Amino acid sequence: NGTFSSQGVGVILCMIGVISIVIMLIKGVKGYMLWGILLTWVLGIICQLVGIYVPNPELGYYSLIPTAFFSMPNSVAPTFFQFDFAFVASHLANFVVVVFAFLFVDVFDTLGTVIGCASKANMLDKDGKLPRIKGVLLADAVGTTVGAILGTSTITTFVESSSGITEGGRTGLTSVTTGILFLVALFLSPLFLTIPSFATAPALIVVGFLMMQQVVNIEWHDITKAFPCFVCITMMGFAYSISEGIAFGFISYTFIHVITGKAKEISLLMYILTGLFILKFFII
Repeated sequence: NGTFSSQGVGVILCMIGVISIVIMLIKGVKGYMLWGILLTWVLGIICQLVGIYVPNPELGYYSLIPTAFFSMPNSVAPTFFQFDFAFVASHLANFVVVVFAFLFVDVFDTLGTVIGCASKANMLDKDGKLPRIKGVLLADAVGTTVGAILGTSTITTFVESSSGITEGGRTGLTSVTTGILFLVALFLSPLFLTIPSFATAPALIVVGFLMMQQVVNIEWHDITKAFPCFVCITMMGFAYSISEGIAFGFISYTFIHVITGKAKEISLLMYILTGLFILKFFII
């Protein structure tokens, strides 16, 4: 039926992509994620040409065959510096709530992503802390601010960065190279926009598998520490948000320590953050 020829075929191709990436990972193929994405995309194009895959825009499944390769980027004039200060003045309470929400999402999404990626890259110190993390947060804050000025969606640290780490990226040169390639991609958007999500999803699935290797560092013998970690990991998936998962992890950690008579082991900052997380769930 129409659903299978789009969604069903997409799922099958995604599974093929995951298997191919895993095989190339085992074989030690350089650039295995990129090759896996390209392989899945090419297979999708072949399926579309022979009629197995049928585009269904209403379900988010578009044509996989590029109609053009080059185009000029859209102007940022309609969104550049288009701040509505009158709205802030007349809806101050709503504005504060929105800023508060973005603050939590951005900060804890960034912290969760950075710590996870840094752990995979073996960049954490013996105490599990990331040296010079202030620079990381500053770069993220600048990106968020510039993105708001340009009128784009929030520019922040994404977990997709871990795909570069698994390929060996360790220095700022990796980020600079990625940024330059993004600039090039602006002019090749008709080509890259035809790459479907079921072609890129296998790379993220494998990245998730690679990041799960870090759970061996959790003190599983200590339930008061292990269970909040479990809650944190599972809620990230259920809530589809890193920050929400961290929030549930903080709340469960504090709650378990209080009811087990270990309240003194929790720092004042932990209590404050837990209270803010609970307040966030009630307000937003």
